[in-house]
Amino acid sequence: MGTVLKGGYVVELEPALVERVDLRIEGDRIAARGPDLQPGPDDEVVALSGKLVFPGLVSAHHRLHMMLGRGMPQPALETYQESLERVRWRYENALDLDAVQVAGTAGGLEALQCGTTTLLDLHSSPKAVTGSLVRLARGLHEVGVRGVLSYAVTDRVGAVGREEGLEETVSFAKKAKGRFRGQVGAGPSFTLSDDAFQGLTEALHATGTGLHVPLAEDPLDERLSMERHGASPVARLLNANLLSPRTLLAHVGHLAWADLAQVIATGSWIVHTPRSNQGLEVGYAPALKFGARATLGADGVSADLFAEAQAAYLRSREAGQPIDVLRYLTNGHRLASQVFEAAIGPMREGALADLLVLDYQPPTPLAAGNLAWHVVYGLGSRHVEAVMVDGVWRVWARRPLSVNPTVVAEQAREAAASVWGRMAEAG
Repeated sequence: MGTVLKGGYVVELEPALVERVDLRIEGDRIAARGPDLQPGPDDEVVALSGKLVFPGLVSAHHRLHMMLGRGMPQPALETYQESLERVRWRYENALDLDAVQVAGTAGGLEALQCGTTTLLDLHSSPKAVTGSLVRLARGLHEVGVRGVLSYAVTDRVGAVGREEGLEETVSFAKKAKGRFRGQVGAGPSFTLSDDAFQGLTEALHATGTGLHVPLAEDPLDERLSMERHGASPVARLLNANLLSPRTLLAHVGHLAWADLAQVIATGSWIVHTPRSNQGLEVGYAPALKFGARATLGADGVSADLFAEAQAAYLRSREAGQPIDVLRYLTNGHRLASQVFEAAIGPMREGALADLLVLDYQPPTPLAAGNLAWHVVYGLGSRHVEAVMVDGVWRVWARRPLSVNPTVVAEQAREAAASVWGRMAEAG
C-alpha cells in the first residue's frame, strides 16, 4: 500500500525545478515520479490541485532546550559575555530531564508546523546530563521530527561535568537509530580545556560521527581562547584534527579571512544563523564568503527555515554580498543526507519521503528561474498545509496528527514556570 500525490507542482531547489508531476510514496521512500502515475488498488490518492510539493527543511544548528526560555524575564545586558553568564548558562543550569523532554516536544511541534522536518540539535543541561539526549529524542519522537542530537561538552562546569557530557554524547550516538542520529557536541572553544579537546577526539573515534561546535559567534571566542589557552579557536581545532567534512561549525561570524580560508579548506560545514545573530547583536556574518558547504540554522529561535532563509538573503543583500539562498537550503539537505546515509531533499525515486504540501497561490508565474524570489519574498510557514516525515503524515490540514497542540503548550508553560522559578531561587 502506498500514497500517490497527484496534480501538484513538485519543487526541487538545486538545480531549481518546478514541475507538475505525480509522486508515489511507499514505506519511507519516494517510489515513483511521473506525469500521470496510476495508483495501485490499495494506494491512497491525495489530490493536490496545483499545490506545491516542497522538500522538508533542515535546521542545521538548533537549540531545542531554549524553547522554554522564550519571553522569560531578563536583566539589562550590554555584552555578549553578560548574555551567556547571566542568562543562557543560568537558564541551562535550571533545566531538569522533564523540562528537556517537554522542550523537545514543543520545539519539534513548532518545527513541523513551520515545515522543518530535520533538526541538528546542540543540547546543554549541566545539572541533568545523563539521559538528556534520550529524553530529547523522546520529545521529538512524539511529533515525528527527524533529529541529529549532540551534547555540548564543556569545562565550564568542571572536569566531572565535562566527562559526563562526553559519556552522554557517546552513549547516545552509539544507540541512535531510525529517525535519530548522534553527533559529538562541544561548547565554545574558550570553555574547552586541552583535556576536553582530547576527549572530543576520542569520542569522535569511538562513534564515527562528526563534531558540532559553535565558532566565533562573537569576538569574545577568540579573545578568551587566546587569554586562557594561548591559541585561537581555529588553531586549536586544527591542531587537534577536529575539522573535517563531517564537522559542523555554527555562527562563524568573527574570523579573520586567513582563519576562514583554513576552515573552508577542511571541507567543514558552516551554519549561518542570521536571526540569532540579530537577536544577540553580534554583527554581520560574511555569509557570501562561507564557501560551497554553507547552510542555515535557527539556533535558539523558532525553527522557521523559511523565515531564516529570508533573513539570510535580505541581511546579505543589505551588506552588499547577496547569497544564493536556494543553495543554502539545499546544503541542509546534503548535510542531512550525509548524516543519515540516505537521500533527503531530492523529490526523486529512492529518496526518503520528507516533504511538505504548501497551499501557495503565486500571484505571478512560478518557475525554476524565479523560484528563489518566491522563496525570499512570498513563501512562508503560513503556507504549510501538510507535512510528511519518513513516509508518514505528521501534519494534515494544518493539524498535527500525533499530539494535541493545546496540551503540548500547557505542558511547556508549566515546565517553563518551573525552570524560571529555579533560576530565581539560584539568584
